[in-house]
Amino acid sequence: MPKLTVEGFATVEVEHGKRLVLGIEQDAGVDILHACGGNARCTTCRIEFISGEPETITAAEKAKLEERGLTGIRLSCQIACEQDMTVRAISRLEGSGRADSGGTPQDTIQPPPEWTTR
Repeated sequence: MPKLTVEGFATVEVEHGKRLVLGIEQDAGVDILHACGGNARCTTCRIEFISGEPETITAAEKAKLEERGLTGIRLSCQIACEQDMTVRAISRLEGSGRADSGGTPQDTIQPPPEWTTR
C-alpha cells in the first residue's frame, strides 16, 4: 500500500488506486477543500508535491490548470494513490471561511480520466 504524507501530519498508508483527495481527507485526516465534489472544475483541492509526483495527468486537470494559469500545483481530485507521495495541502477548510469542504468526491476519478503526460 502506498504511503501518503501530508506536510504537518502523520504518514498513513492508503489503499492502492484511491483518489488522492480522499486519501488526504479520509486517511490523513486533513480538511482539504473540494468545493466541486472532485470533478476538476474548481481547483479548491490543490496541492503541491514535495515528492512522488506522478508523471501522468488527466486531460481535465491539465485543461483546468492551464485555464486558470496555475503552475507548480496539482488537483488532488485527479490523482490516484499508486506510489508513495509527500504533499502540501494548500486549500484547507480551516481559515477558508467556507461552511464545509464541499460534496464528497466519488470513489473514481471524475470526469472519467483521459491520461496524458505533464
